[in-house]
Amino acid sequence: MTVTTHWFVIGAALTALLCSIAIWAPRSVKLKMAALVCAALFLPVGYTALNDILSRPKPMNLETAHKDLQEVGVISALMREDEGIYLWLQLPEIEEPRSYKLPWSEEAAKQLHKAQQSAEANGTEVQMKKPFETTVDTQDPVFYAAPQAALPPKQPPEEMPIEFKSAAKSQ
Repeated sequence: MTVTTHWFVIGAALTALLCSIAIWAPRSVKLKMAALVCAALFLPVGYTALNDILSRPKPMNLETAHKDLQEVGVISALMREDEGIYLWLQLPEIEEPRSYKLPWSEEAAKQLHKAQQSAEANGTEVQMKKPFETTVDTQDPVFYAAPQAALPPKQPPEEMPIEFKSAAKSQ
């Protein structure tokens, strides 16, 4: 079961608890039936809404579980002027990428575009510093191209004995 399924099961259990309270309360049968129908309709509506939310990017300011991350990898980005910057981020120690939305900022869009060009030229990836921090320092760039990996150290050549061959032909 995924974390989303766990949250849905918790919501369904709370709905069942509220439904049982409504049923056992000293009210008319019509009101009890209405409470039961509402609870029965809430479950498929809640499940459908939860699945719909899964396909949408999460606003960056709503992230709570990974708020302290210092840097993440940017897998892909889509910039829509005056709407937002959509990002696919690879969070450390999480297998699948996550989708987020930044509010539109021309400065952030320029930084991202420059970092994408630099990363492509260097054969590296784009990184993002402090992705979920709400107070952004405009002096420090948020997006940057990761530096190239260092080349492996040079190995000294293996010592091979020098062979001299006589230039004179033997007869």
